[in-house]
Amino acid sequence: MILNSINWNVDPEIFSVGFIHVRYYGLLFAMGFMLGYYIIEKMFKSEGIQQEWLDKLFMYVVIATIVGARLGHVFFYGWDYYSQHPGDIIKIWEGGLASHGGAIGILIALYYYSKKVTKKSMIWTLDRLVVPVALTAVFIRLGNLMNSEIYGHATDLPWGFVFERRGEEVAKHPTQLYEALCYLITFVVTFFTYWKTKAKEKQGLIFGIFLIGIFLSRFFIEFVKENQEAFEEGMTFNMGQLLSVPFVIAGVYYIYNALKK
Repeated sequence: MILNSINWNVDPEIFSVGFIHVRYYGLLFAMGFMLGYYIIEKMFKSEGIQQEWLDKLFMYVVIATIVGARLGHVFFYGWDYYSQHPGDIIKIWEGGLASHGGAIGILIALYYYSKKVTKKSMIWTLDRLVVPVALTAVFIRLGNLMNSEIYGHATDLPWGFVFERRGEEVAKHPTQLYEALCYLITFVVTFFTYWKTKAKEKQGLIFGIFLIGIFLSRFFIEFVKENQEAFEEGMTFNMGQLLSVPFVIAGVYYIYNALKK
C-alpha cells in the first residue's frame, strides 16, 4: 500500500499534575540545552578553558534565547496584538517564540559575555557556541512538530502531514521536519569542522558556516511554509525570509574573511 499522507494528532501535553503541565516542546527544548551544554563542555575542556566560563556562558545563552525569541515574536510578528495587550508578553507558555529574535538575543548577550568574562573576541565564542546551538535548533523544531505548529502549504507528497489538531483536512508540508533536517546537517558539518580540521584557528569560519546553514535553509523552506501572521499575505518575501537575508550575508562575509586571512 502506498502512503498518501500521515495523520498527525499527537497530544502536545505529556502529562499534568495540578497546575503543572509537561509538554513535549518544553522537554525537547530542555534536552537541546542539556546536550548543548555537554558538547561545549567537551570543547572547552579540550582547549583547557576554565569551567567558570562555561557556567556563565550557559546562563547568558539560556536567558538570551528565551527573552530574545519571545521579544522577536512580539515585535516581528505580533506587535499589533501585543501593543494592545502588553500583559500577555510574559505569557511564554501560550506559545510564540521567533528564532530570529533568539539569534539577536544571543548575539547581544555574547557581546557582554565576551567583554565581561572571556576578554576575547565575540567571534571566538561564537565559533564554538554555534555547534551545539545548531543541535538545539533541531530539538526546538521537533517540539514545533509535537505542537502541530509552523507547518507548510498543502501538498500531495507522500510525507505530507494532516495536522488534525489544527482542524486541517488535507496534507501539509511538515516544514518543522525540513528545518530540523537542515539544522541537523548544519550541526554535523560544524561539529566535524571543529573537531577534525583547524577551522577554529580561522576566526569566524565555523560561525559563517552556521549562519549560512541555518538561515539559507530557512529562507528557502519559507516558500512552502504558511505565513505566521496575516500581514504577511501578499508579501513577495515573508518576514522570516526578510530576517534571514542579513544573517546569510553575514555568513558569507565571515567565511570569506576567515579564508582570506
